[in-house]
Amino acid sequence: MTGKELRALNDAQLAEKLAEFRRELFNLRFQHATAQLENTQRIPEAKRTVARILTVQRERQGA
Repeated sequence: MTGKELRALNDAQLAEKLAEFRRELFNLRFQHATAQLENTQRIPEAKRTVARILTVQRERQGA
């Protein structure tokens, strides 16, 4: 997801997306540890998305 898409969401939806991507990141790490992950590029993508969501949330707190 892009920053523009994330900024369009309200706070509740943003929190839901954060939980969703954190679950996905956990599952990706688990698959990677058990050598079942085929596309390892998904891990950094999920990390970046979590960071984007946290950034948007912090921006809203400051404003």
